Amino acid sequence: MRTLLLRKGISKALSSPSSINFSSFSSSSSSLSDFLSSPQARSAVDGRRHLLGSLWSVIQRRGVKVHGSDVKVGNIIERKDRIFQVTKVDHSHEGRGKATIKVELRDVESGNKVTQRLATNESVDRVFVHEKAYIFMCKDRDAKVLLMDPDTYEQLEVSEELFGKAAMYLQDDMKVRVQLYNDTPLSATVPKRVTCVVTEAQPSMQGIQAAPREKKALLDNGMTIKVPAHIVVGDVIVINTEDDSYIERAKG
Repeated sequence: MRTLLLRKGISKALSSPSSINFSSFSSSSSSLSDFLSSPQARSAVDGRRHLLGSLWSVIQRRGVKVHGSDVKVGNIIERKDRIFQVTKVDHSHEGRGKATIKVELRDVESGNKVTQRLATNESVDRVFVHEKAYIFMCKDRDAKVLLMDPDTYEQLEVSEELFGKAAMYLQDDMKVRVQLYNDTPLSATVPKRVTCVVTEAQPSMQGIQAAPREKKALLDNGMTIKVPAHIVVGDVIVINTEDDSYIERAKG
């Protein structure tokens, strides 16, 4: 209902000329630039911006309704007038084949974690988040990550926990994305493809007919992953940050 009223308000503001006084706007006395800089025009524009901002606030808050079976890790949902981030989802079956979803939720405001159960067809309010690009600058010993807005150069300090295990891939000047709700950082992601240097690797077993196709390698960020047998120390390789898997040797 609130969204419908706001839409009507915006439509009225955009279509009704009565909100602007055009009496002084004529070819003989005023130019277009003079009118656009007039208090009447500024007032009309500010009013429309307020309506649009209010509309986005309502849309962000209420979002859309989804089924419990559609809730995923990272989603932001509303439960009993509280906003939660979904941190874990576990699908299970109870007696007589009834399926339920156990979700671990983090209260966005307090940070407290709770566990709740959802029915697969239960209606859940999912709210929208705003995603913004930042540049990674550095991280300190207190597990704080310093980011910079590439447009305004303003700095944002967030917890390393927002990146999860992907924090291991953070590199100087890396472009990352931060998801925010009401300007509060909720989570952050690194690019799907990242280059790393192999610092240690198991020796290749040349000449052995049953030699394994993969071996373990230590990367310059401290992670250990499986790589093809031909990879050696010093190689620069591309890693899939979503599953920590080897993709290819870096070109060039």
